Amino acid sequence: MGLFSKIKKMFSSNEEEIEEEELNEEEELEEIEEDSEETQEVEDEFEESDEDSEDAQEIEEDSEEIKEEIINDDELEEFEDEIKEEDSEVLEVEEELDNSETELEDSKKEEHSLSKKELKKKKKEEKILKKQQKKEEKRKKQLEEVQIYEKGLTKSREGFVSKLASLTNKYKKITDDYFDELEETLIMADIGVNTVMNFMDRLRDRVKHEKIENTEDLKEIIIDELFIIYVNDDVLVNKINFNDNGPTVVLFVGVNGVGKTTTIAKIASKMKKEGKKVLLVGGDTFRAGAVLQLEDWGKKINVDFYGKEQGADPASVVFDGLVKAKEEDYDLVLIDTAGRLQNKVNLMKELEKINRVIGQQIEGGPHETLLVVDATTGQNGISQAKSFKEITNITGIVLTKLDGTAKGGIVLAIKDEVNIPVKYIGLGEREDDLQVFDIEKYIYGLFKDL
Repeated sequence: MGLFSKIKKMFSSNEEEIEEEELNEEEELEEIEEDSEETQEVEDEFEESDEDSEDAQEIEEDSEEIKEEIINDDELEEFEDEIKEEDSEVLEVEEELDNSETELEDSKKEEHSLSKKELKKKKKEEKILKKQQKKEEKRKKQLEEVQIYEKGLTKSREGFVSKLASLTNKYKKITDDYFDELEETLIMADIGVNTVMNFMDRLRDRVKHEKIENTEDLKEIIIDELFIIYVNDDVLVNKINFNDNGPTVVLFVGVNGVGKTTTIAKIASKMKKEGKKVLLVGGDTFRAGAVLQLEDWGKKINVDFYGKEQGADPASVVFDGLVKAKEEDYDLVLIDTAGRLQNKVNLMKELEKINRVIGQQIEGGPHETLLVVDATTGQNGISQAKSFKEITNITGIVLTKLDGTAKGGIVLAIKDEVNIPVKYIGLGEREDDLQVFDIEKYIYGLFKDL
């Protein structure tokens, strides 16, 4: 089974697994109900024992009444035999009562034992229900994320995948013409010329060694090889590297207009919902309105902001912001920066100074430097990544507006050409549409209709 088949099976088999788990849990609940019925039977026995005790008491009271009714010697003889009979009955009842008390004690012991068992079953039932609820929430969240990928990658899927399917229908056998058109299709999907060349060499090699002749058999191999291009035997880390000792500092870089400020706000809101105390720092004092824009976002999502007037020294803003973060015990500091890539020398000096200030204030900082790239810019976005990589140490990429392009292959190209992992992707305008990047969900969302 190919990699894509495994991924597709993983996301499509969730409902069958949930149904099987629910069936097992129903059987366990039926066992609990049977134990409860046993406990009720024991309680009924207790009630019968109590009734026997009441009968013995009534007989003793009757005997006393009989003795009081004896008024003369002539009647005494008549009642003696009756009294003996009554005494004999009392003895029998007393014996029965003793036996009942013994049974009652044994029943109480059994009741105590059953109570422990019932308590254990109840705890087990609660544990099952919690486990079921947790799994249901996890499954629901995963399905929602997959649906976001499916919806956000619609344009890419309809463009790239439809062309790939048409190519397979056009050529039943693998030929040089098929390879040429496949190569053109991949380049048009913004996977990148160098990446496509390497990919085609790997694909031709597999076709030759595995003796593949039909294009239909090649479809899943194409998807698997694209997956391998991204992974490239690396240990992929798509989460923010949090600092265990003090605030975590994340620096955001990128040219103007890529959605940097909005991305910072979305990440801040997500982290706030996860219980993090977040501080926004307006380090882009060059662009008109940038500081005010970030401050407005802070008010909208109820996250604290620190900034100064336009034209202030960015490094001094960052310094004061970090002092505030340490004094007030913030968990996460998100710093906006200017995006004047057209003046690389000045930008490089500015970022070097900011990095130096962060390192002096926070040990190990910045813990992440995320480059925000607009996916709709295609190969220009890859050029930006290469330029920023020369200026500063980029640890991850945020790829925005991926829902607005039919060329979703940029995800693969940017990782292959600059060797920087994609950590977030923007698949829409809503906060939830900014997703932590998952290569398996991406591959599934892109090729599910193939």
